[in-house]
Amino acid sequence: MFRNNYDNDAVTFSPQGRIFQVEYAQEAVKQGSVVVGLVNKTHSVLVGLKRNAEELSSYQKKIIEIDSHMGVAIAGLASDARVLSNYMKQQSLGSRMSYGRPIPVDRIVTQIADRAQTNTQHYGKRPYGVGLLVAGVDESGPHLFEFQPSGMIHEMLACAIGARSQMARTYLERNLDEISKSTRDELITHGLRALKETLSQDKELTVDNTSVGVVGLAGEGAKGKIESFKLYEGQELVPLLEAVERSDSGETKEGEETMEIDS
Repeated sequence: MFRNNYDNDAVTFSPQGRIFQVEYAQEAVKQGSVVVGLVNKTHSVLVGLKRNAEELSSYQKKIIEIDSHMGVAIAGLASDARVLSNYMKQQSLGSRMSYGRPIPVDRIVTQIADRAQTNTQHYGKRPYGVGLLVAGVDESGPHLFEFQPSGMIHEMLACAIGARSQMARTYLERNLDEISKSTRDELITHGLRALKETLSQDKELTVDNTSVGVVGLAGEGAKGKIESFKLYEGQELVPLLEAVERSDSGETKEGEETMEIDS
């Protein structure tokens, strides 16, 4: 049988047990510009690479603040991301008005996962064509979750989704021990270096095409003291990008010295 007998809607399984509409939505995520998330004991960081459709247009927003304790990075269809982020904002506001406290990160991620899964089960709907990295902090500390169009969610130590994200994941896997022990500023630097790994040779990170979001605890082991979600864009990124350049140049010098000693 041909594939297009089974990919006209999201409620029909193929004989191999696949739902092609969900797989197509996952392909939309892979076509989006890359975003990277990292978490340590005190902070969670999101880093995104922004695209512009043409030279005359503005850059697409990649990181969205949901509440003072949480933000999301998007890869895929920005319109679908807008719908999901607005829903998350409504749920966060409802929690503050009804219970007088911020909504736990795992609860709101479960809610959008349930919403996405419904679209894979009801005729006439399609899966959301967007992947999200959700960074937040609550009573149990900082968290990083990955959301997939199928409705699957995973809590991650570090993650990258979008186009050319495999290079970023390779960097994160190679430096996972350092990332888990890093400080706030070092965590941001690791995120930017992972993002830099995904660039083609003719591109570089600039204040125009980069976004950074940070949320966490105000101090080491501080309970109840939350550092509100902070989004870095434009000129605020200059010291962060300079720190990456200094880090890269320092590693280059160490490598050269090692080669001289070996020779």
